[in-house]
Parts: sequence; C-alpha cells; structure tokens
Amino acid sequence: MSIRSFRSVLSGRRRVVRAGVVFALGVASAALMGAGTAVAAPVTCLSPPSDNQILVSDTASCGATATGGGTARASAADSGTAVSVGQTAGAAESQATGFGTALSSARDGGRSFAFALGGGLSQSWAQGPTTTVSVAGWGSGATVDPTGVRCAGPQSFAVDMGTGQWCAVGVGSAPR
Repeated sequence: MSIRSFRSVLSGRRRVVRAGVVFALGVASAALMGAGTAVAAPVTCLSPPSDNQILVSDTASCGATATGGGTARASAADSGTAVSVGQTAGAAESQATGFGTALSSARDGGRSFAFALGGGLSQSWAQGPTTTVSVAGWGSGATVDPTGVRCAGPQSFAVDMGTGQWCAVGVGSAPR
C-alpha cells in the first residue's frame, strides 16, 4: 500500500465522519425545534371576567368558574386538562401538561394550587383561611383536601399550610 492510497483511505473515513456529524447535528436541531412532534397549543381559562370559561385547543382543555368574589385560573398544554373553581373569596389555580389532570377548588377565603406535570393527577381543595398545594408527575397522584393529604407514586407532593400536613413520594406527616 502506497502513501497515496493510505491518504485516500483516510480521506474516505473523514468524509464518513463528517457526514455522521452533519447528520447528528441535523437530528439534534430537529429535536430542539420540535420537528415531528404534535403539540397542542396552550390554553388559559380565567374567571372573572367571565362567570364560566371553557376552552379547548386540539387536545388541551381548561375550565374556570368563580362566584361570590372568588377567582379561578386554569392552564393546560400538551393534552393536559385543568379545572379551577373559586367561591366566596377563594382563589384557585390549576396547571396541567402532557396528559396530566389538575383540579383546584377554593372557598371561604382559601387559596388552592394544583399542578399536574406529564401525566399526573393532582387535586387541591382549600376551605377557609388556608393554602393548599398539590403536585403530581407521570404515574403519580397527589390530593389535599379538608380530610387530609395523600400521595401516590414517585413524583407526588401535597401540603396543607393550615394544618401543617404534607406528603411526598407516598410518605407524609401524620394528622395533628
């Protein structure tokens, strides 16, 4: 094998490596831009100004209802479903993404937050002067209501600021 043929072999390998690098960069840029993935446009429901607002965009949906001086905000994206209800000066907020379901309800001055991220089921209910928060990720569920807090799955968290009860990853505090 002469030096000339050795260079041609190296040149061919370099071309293959260059082509591989260009291909990898193309795949990475397509992934960053979201090429080839279906994404539902985010929707946000607010009440007030409307008494009852329901919005659907492709596969994402939300609903918000407020009465008696309450406020409700619900946001959803990527096949998520979010519903919030605020009554008698209560403030409720829910957010859901990626097949998640978030339900939030607040009344009598309570504040409630529910977040479902990527397939979780999150339920938060505040009654009276307290704040409740629930967060659930894929395959998990978190609930906080006047009867206590409950978590299931590795991506779950719930807390009731009024009672001090909390749970995370299926483990939590005992009622006081």
